[in-house]
Amino acid sequence: MSELFESAGSAPFPVPRGSPRPGSAGGKTAAGPSPGNIASHLSGEPLAARMRPKSLDEFIGQGHIVGPGRLLRRAIAADQLSSLIFHGPPGTGKTTLARIIAGRTESRFVSLNAVLAGVAELRREITEARDAAAFHGRRTILFVDEVHRWNKSQQDALLPWVENGTLILIGATTENPFFEVNKALVSRSRLFQLQTLGEAELNQVALHALENSERGYGRWKVEFEPGALEHLVNIADGDARSLLNALQLAVETTPETFPPPEGTRIFVSLRAAEESIQRRAVLYDKEGDCHFDTISAFIKSIRGSDPDAALYWMALMVRAGEDPRFIFRRMLISACEDVGLAAPEALGIVESCAAAFDRVGLPEGQYHLTHACLYLATAPKSNSSLGYFDALKTVEKEPGPEVPNHLKDGNRDTQAFGHGENYAYPHAFREHWTAQQYLPEGLTGRLFYSPGELGYEGGIRESVLRRRQVQAAVILEGDDLLRPEHLTFSPGDAGREAWVRRTEAAGESFSFRIRDALFAHWAPMRHHRVLIPSDPGGALIWEAHRRVPEGGVTALCPSPAAYDALSQLAGGLPSAERPRLLSGDLADDKVIAALGEEDARCDVILARNWLVRQPSEGRSLQLSRALTLAAPKGRLLTAEAAPGRGSRLADLIPPGALGRTDAPFREAEASLLADLSADLSFQNLQTLFTQTGWSDPAVETRKISEDRLLTQTLLNRWLKPEHPRGYGASMAAVFGETQWSTLGESIAALLNGKTVPWTTEVLILTAAAP
Repeated sequence: MSELFESAGSAPFPVPRGSPRPGSAGGKTAAGPSPGNIASHLSGEPLAARMRPKSLDEFIGQGHIVGPGRLLRRAIAADQLSSLIFHGPPGTGKTTLARIIAGRTESRFVSLNAVLAGVAELRREITEARDAAAFHGRRTILFVDEVHRWNKSQQDALLPWVENGTLILIGATTENPFFEVNKALVSRSRLFQLQTLGEAELNQVALHALENSERGYGRWKVEFEPGALEHLVNIADGDARSLLNALQLAVETTPETFPPPEGTRIFVSLRAAEESIQRRAVLYDKEGDCHFDTISAFIKSIRGSDPDAALYWMALMVRAGEDPRFIFRRMLISACEDVGLAAPEALGIVESCAAAFDRVGLPEGQYHLTHACLYLATAPKSNSSLGYFDALKTVEKEPGPEVPNHLKDGNRDTQAFGHGENYAYPHAFREHWTAQQYLPEGLTGRLFYSPGELGYEGGIRESVLRRRQVQAAVILEGDDLLRPEHLTFSPGDAGREAWVRRTEAAGESFSFRIRDALFAHWAPMRHHRVLIPSDPGGALIWEAHRRVPEGGVTALCPSPAAYDALSQLAGGLPSAERPRLLSGDLADDKVIAALGEEDARCDVILARNWLVRQPSEGRSLQLSRALTLAAPKGRLLTAEAAPGRGSRLADLIPPGALGRTDAPFREAEASLLADLSADLSFQNLQTLFTQTGWSDPAVETRKISEDRLLTQTLLNRWLKPEHPRGYGASMAAVFGETQWSTLGESIAALLNGKTVPWTTEVLILTAAAP
């Protein structure tokens, strides 16, 4: 291997440092420490432990939890944590997040591993936590790794101390907490679901390790044969720890002795990479989420008459070691539940296959599983069962994608994580079938079953092919079919709900009806970041804040008075959980600077009467600046009252009631509203959105009617020329302030105290960031 070590020279396949798809990485070759110091730098600690992030800035992935502007990041910065439970696959950062919290908090931080610690250790920590609170006034944060390993009684021992605030619990688990953690603890904790890391994020992890001179391999020139590092990333399957362990093995076993002198070139071949990480095991827990989600996807695929997806999910279960008799039991149920009298022989066929399997066993029994599966999905009977082995090869050779969220089993945790949402129940549709995606993302359009042309199968061939064509068209055209699951969950908080409802009690029902019309176009995720540039009265703020408890809401207040009023309402919440309020609008450079401080792009921009209150030249500036604050694919939704398209004051005043000014008043109002209506025409609005960089602009109209009490306060708001863009100011410009003041008083005297039918036409404007 000596030929692999050179003090100078370039790699045969050089790749620039920092490339998003790295083929090499290395460190500086300047003189450095002695070999003894290099060995000390490595210290025998695994690379995964050395490279563990020490701050949120180093943390890679999980942006929905700790990205700029998210609740958890704000709570960590403010040291205002409540009890938390992190759950997700191995190597996604659960323990790392806990250690980062330990480094930031002023509280006592103690750690237990549920595998090694029992009730005795827990009691000792509780005693010390009580003493710390009583004698030093310090809170205690208790981190319990693998908390699901504790039995019910051990978890119950925690409950009273979490309840009375002696301990703040941070639990980490690879299991679904709704299964493995006591309901009482779950109900008192915020739940955060960590996702497997994507390829780009794993590349970042690898580059960081290869370039870091203190904890990684930045002191050597580590280079990879094309495809070698990609292989490590691919087989790691979203697990950063697995990737770093394989990277360490590949790098440190390539030279004859390690560490070599600083600046040495280390060339990792594709073969070395393959030997450093063994074949990926299929991620499947026969007693946890994967078990229920996968069997749910399998049965839903049969019910949806999709043989390709049904074969895939069955192959995944068999490959992972699921009991075939369990699969047969579910198919026996499906034969009656989903096929029923439409094909009454289905039950007998599946039962015959099950009996045959008991006599034959594995591996040949896979044919009988396949036969029953294909019959239930399409009722064919032929050697097309060979398609099963195509599915099996896909399972073994390709990275294991997650079950699409709408196919997951939502019986237990749909409220928390949205499992099963957007699943279209086929029996609710004509012909008991509807087009939707059953295969995972990345396998869309993959065919495992090729219907033959003979016998019964020949009779269903056209139906199978037609459904595939329709399904492919719907999947390719629809953006929302694979709506992601909720990734965070907070328990219900009666105090918080009561606070939100108190803020609503001061509003007008009319405002909330407009709000509901706007929110009907938004499917909120709990970790969304929301910007509200305009919200007269605050109706949007409080409902948005309620819907995104782990994300965050930032609202702009048009005046100091509005800022003070909304701040008073927000004062009922802990500081880390309050909406962020700023005085000003998007035309104010100071507001833009404040919004850009955290670089927290907004997933959704919500507004009400935002554009109608702006002069024509100001709308472009508002929309352009809003676009710079939106996340990629972020959405904009605003509800604008369409002037001139609903009720008018002139309609409420009896003809001639204003004397000589009656006709001029009616003409002036009609002209004013006609101009405003033309200014906010559908075509003008769509052009405005397109010119300012927003894509897919759309306009929908809603008419909202109510019986409105015309109070003196309301009439003054309409008639007084105080708002430069208001009705009163515009009419005063026509009549003059003195004459309009007299005319306004006359109108108010005629209408004050009356309850009148009032209709407002609202424009719901939507657009997307590119």
